[in-house]
Amino acid sequence: MLIQKTHVDVQVNYAPNGAPIRIFIISPVIDGYPDAKFPGVVVFSEIYQVTGPVERFAGQIASHGYVVACPSSFHEFEGPEAIPYDAEGTDRGNQYKIEKELGAYDEDATVSINLLASLPSCNGRIAATGMCLGGHLVRSVSRAAFDPRVLSSVCFFATDIHSATLGRGKKDDTLVRVKRGDVKGEVMMIFGKQDTHVPRAGRDLIRSTLEDHNVVSSFIEVQAQHAFIRDESSKGRWDAALTRNLFGMMIGTL
Repeated sequence: MLIQKTHVDVQVNYAPNGAPIRIFIISPVIDGYPDAKFPGVVVFSEIYQVTGPVERFAGQIASHGYVVACPSSFHEFEGPEAIPYDAEGTDRGNQYKIEKELGAYDEDATVSINLLASLPSCNGRIAATGMCLGGHLVRSVSRAAFDPRVLSSVCFFATDIHSATLGRGKKDDTLVRVKRGDVKGEVMMIFGKQDTHVPRAGRDLIRSTLEDHNVVSSFIEVQAQHAFIRDESSKGRWDAALTRNLFGMMIGTL
């Protein structure tokens, strides 16, 4: 299925610099059916914002018949351009990650879902996915899944859930809210067993919290490292075959 790309700038409350959040939209195109409607998916990125790998990942989802929204996570600090996959870019993204207010992450998710739901090409069914930082922001264990409109979410190697260290003050309430019963949709969590960002004890904590609080969930652990789905600058960790197989499982869940 063919796709087209555009973007929308949306004003938000959590913006000390007054800058809007840029949300990139990738949509299916069917010749002869201009009024066709599709389910929506929010794709949350890594700490590098919407990079080439993230855009290609989102484009593949869109080509399967979904309207995809990719928000720029760090609009409070800089423009919507991708942050480089280098040492300086990594340091910058990691610093932004813990300087951004937790409420700002939640607002970004809400405005992204609102935008999708308002599009004439969206049928109102919303799911979410993401990787690394984005895995935390999307997970049905995560922030976006606390919105009842998110019916399912798939989270790739989600960071900082087990340690509750997302956002300013490094003290998020994600697992607390899971225990409180705030997650209503289905969630799939995917981790690599060699991921140094989320050790076994951390994965066990996430899994047990989901299961103990009756979240409809699937928990997948594979022989892979962090960022194994990233087809660029993955430091030798990209596993194309594994990514393809898990992509199929994701599409079946969204």
